[in-house]
Amino acid sequence: MIALRTVEDPRGALTFVEAKCDVPFSIERVYYLHGVPERGRRGGHAHRKVAEVLIAVAGGFEVLFGDGLDERRVRLDEPRTGLYLPAGIWRELESFAAGAVCLVLASAPYDPGEYIRDYDEFLALRGQG
Repeated sequence: MIALRTVEDPRGALTFVEAKCDVPFSIERVYYLHGVPERGRRGGHAHRKVAEVLIAVAGGFEVLFGDGLDERRVRLDEPRTGLYLPAGIWRELESFAAGAVCLVLASAPYDPGEYIRDYDEFLALRGQG
């Protein structure tokens, strides 16, 4: 988990992220998931080389993630906190609240060949299948 720097005053809060300072990589792509049906699911993949930071900028959702041996589940529902997922980590996003928005900061541009979408292939590549 990464605590994101936040400045507050009577007008509200401003949270910011700087590459190689708040996240351990250069940010090459930014995208966000929104309009996911309540209790919906996303993810179900790992990346070969791309690292990401997930931030719940509105609402909340759960992230189940692991390396094939150990698994963890966290709930993201605070826009001041990001979840760092290095390359080689399987992730599933689920239990989206209505109106939730997941902002993702990625270390590389989109490349469909970068994704591992089959869990058995993921385990085999990790030497655990």
